[in-house]
Amino acid sequence: MIRFENVSVRYDGAPHPTLTGVDLTVPEGELMLLAGPSGVGKSTLLGAVSGLVPHFTGGTLTGRVTVAGRDTRTHKPRELADVVGTVGQDPLAHFVTDTVEDELAYGMESLGLTPPVMRRRVEEILDLLGLAALRDRPTSTLSGGQQQRVAIGSVLTTHPRVLVLDEPTSALDPAAAEEVLAVLQRLVHDLGTTVLLAEHRLERVVQYADQVALLPAPGEPLRVGKPAEVMADSPVCPPVVGLGRLAGWDPLPLTVRDARRAAADLRTRLAPLDEPAAPHAPGGEVLAATRGLGVRRGRVEALRHVDLDLAKGEIVALMGRNGAGKSTLLSALVGMVGPSTGTVTVGGARPHRTAPRDLLRKVGLVPQEPRDLLCADTVAAECAAADKDAAAPPGTCRALLTRLLPGIAQDTHPRDLSEGQRLTLALAIVLTAAPPLLLLDEPTRGLDYAAKSRLVTILRGLAADGHAIVMATHDVELAAELTHRVAILADGEIVADGPTPEIVTSSPSFAPQVAKVLAPQRWLTVGQVERALA
Repeated sequence: MIRFENVSVRYDGAPHPTLTGVDLTVPEGELMLLAGPSGVGKSTLLGAVSGLVPHFTGGTLTGRVTVAGRDTRTHKPRELADVVGTVGQDPLAHFVTDTVEDELAYGMESLGLTPPVMRRRVEEILDLLGLAALRDRPTSTLSGGQQQRVAIGSVLTTHPRVLVLDEPTSALDPAAAEEVLAVLQRLVHDLGTTVLLAEHRLERVVQYADQVALLPAPGEPLRVGKPAEVMADSPVCPPVVGLGRLAGWDPLPLTVRDARRAAADLRTRLAPLDEPAAPHAPGGEVLAATRGLGVRRGRVEALRHVDLDLAKGEIVALMGRNGAGKSTLLSALVGMVGPSTGTVTVGGARPHRTAPRDLLRKVGLVPQEPRDLLCADTVAAECAAADKDAAAPPGTCRALLTRLLPGIAQDTHPRDLSEGQRLTLALAIVLTAAPPLLLLDEPTRGLDYAAKSRLVTILRGLAADGHAIVMATHDVELAAELTHRVAILADGEIVADGPTPEIVTSSPSFAPQVAKVLAPQRWLTVGQVERALA
């Protein structure tokens, strides 16, 4: 169904090809997972399937890509639209209408389907993806995860024979991610749809894949094989595979269920050892607090009765389903929205009444959409502007960027970076000012495991220096690895708030893979197990 024959792609001005000599066949009715570190060309490979590369992105493609027998060199994206459905990393860039229902119908209108067929399919997708309650909502008022589900739904209504998805679960809560993947499974098994998807959160997807295509590093050849074979020595792997490698399990488990079956001996070895203590929050001076905070956004009561204290040196995860109010709470802390009821104080100031330049010294936010912070033509110019705004020594921002993600060229335009690279640049810009309170909205979206590990190291260092860090995240593995405390929001209220091990192990939705495998013991990460056995 999809065939790459010796395909290379080089963008104008780039010193090296993004893809080199790719040979790949994806049979009809298979789900193939495209894996690899950030910046190795996964999005470029996906774009070549839909014809966006090179017709829209520019650059030079050599070799041949065919989809359902159509050559993408001679068929532009609109001539492939009846065969290929594409969902990119940025849902907002995908939208062309104002409301959820109109967005779901738009693709079918373009293909000339009749109104009765369109109505039936819209209703099917609203139910399949849990969007019925949002049908009349403006797309601009949706949370990041809700936008992602709408973007996926708008492609599914056209019943494409090939689905190309770039990080489809990156902004979804665990339950919503499972719903989307269950829908994809049904399309593959029942309708014979061919699915090619790239995803960094392999723990969510790898067990559903028929094959894994791995791009191990820039310029290295593509490796394709069964998931367990490729994961055995892949540079990126989910925690359950990492635990299997550590314990020497053969075959390697891809699911929590398989790992639990293999884990009896490991649990026995760990039983006499001390379980890891909860990370000790320093409990220092309170840097920010909310009291009885309520926020309305139009007709929606986004936050209600929120009481939260954030202390120096503390790392807190805000978790909860899409639309629970996590991003709104961060926006209130940084002054982007004012309270309808109650109060917000940060460093003794009321954020929504404080001048931005003064607020910069107190609190910084890395938003879900990093491009909101990026306005210069080159990475070097962005870093120089960040140094100037923060009154930091020249080179501070660039040094932070290199620590987080080495290898980003100075003269690269921010729009030419991958989503993960853009996020890393935005993070470096905010960190340049070293604000006492650092807020991050989905900070690992688009990051591979190595970049996540570097991020953890930097955030731990900031916390040790007395910064308070708050992150809204669906990444349960990150929360388990890094945070002192987890607060869970539901319908705008905090419904649980406590030490990370206590909160995540008591919830099937928010428990990391290692906790599920080794329960009732309270190990959370592969690193904890490795250190205990050393």
